[in-house]
Amino acid sequence: MSLPTAVKIVEVSARDGLQNEKQFLETALKIEFINRLSAAGFQNIEAASFVSPKWVPQMADGAQVMAGITRRADTIYSALIPNLRGFEAALAAGAHEVVIFGAASESFSQKNINCSIAESIDRFAPVAQAALDAGLRLRASISCTLGCPYDGETSIDTVLDVVRRMRDLGVQEFDIADTIGVGTPLKTARLMESVAGIIPLHTIAGHFHDTYGQALANILAALQVGVSIFHSSVAGLGGCPYAKGATGNVATEDVLYMLHGMGIQTGIDLDHVVQTGAWISDQLGRPTSSRAGKALFLKNS
Repeated sequence: MSLPTAVKIVEVSARDGLQNEKQFLETALKIEFINRLSAAGFQNIEAASFVSPKWVPQMADGAQVMAGITRRADTIYSALIPNLRGFEAALAAGAHEVVIFGAASESFSQKNINCSIAESIDRFAPVAQAALDAGLRLRASISCTLGCPYDGETSIDTVLDVVRRMRDLGVQEFDIADTIGVGTPLKTARLMESVAGIIPLHTIAGHFHDTYGQALANILAALQVGVSIFHSSVAGLGGCPYAKGATGNVATEDVLYMLHGMGIQTGIDLDHVVQTGAWISDQLGRPTSSRAGKALFLKNS
């Protein structure tokens, strides 16, 4: 199969990335961060999470962040929601898209949200309906699709069952997430081909963590299947609080360097992203995890 000529990048650093940082980033800095990402040309930015601040204190200021950002006309600003209360907050905050979530691992589901996979998806039924009734885009994030920190390797049949359940809720885009970064290219390709057998290929997104250094290889494998949506995080920010040892999301700078080098269009200004990655790393007092970001920043300094 020929490679996609264009790819949509869902930038997740402002939500999935920052929620795993130890220090709380001030609201004004979050707003500036998202504004910088918007200016770089991203089509879709995860901007907030409306979950209990008890569990995710880093995201407690979601409403203020959403109210303060300067919105780019053709950018989708997304919010993660756990329930109807979260949906109502996201709707009031002006989110264009809400993200519901589930796991392809029973143990991970229990550890993460204290219920079974089936129960977690059933709980989202009224949330999904409310989102669709309100005219919002509905996306689902499915974690541990290539492996679980508790159950080991995840079976494709389990992933497909979750995808079908999410599809039946009316989900329009499906994040197939390697939450702990254990996937390898052939396994990734087989999984993506199987998922594409039950939902349209253009609705599938790859979400890869780089724990074992396989994320770019897995993205290439998914591209070869025809997947054209990928998640990434500026400076490689992120991790997973329920997966010991899981490092950050694949760095956006690295993904863009690869895609642009392959002649695949993204509509994103790589130089702007490199500067933003350096800026947010400085704000957090930590080095960037992006190899391309580090190299390009030094080259252009």
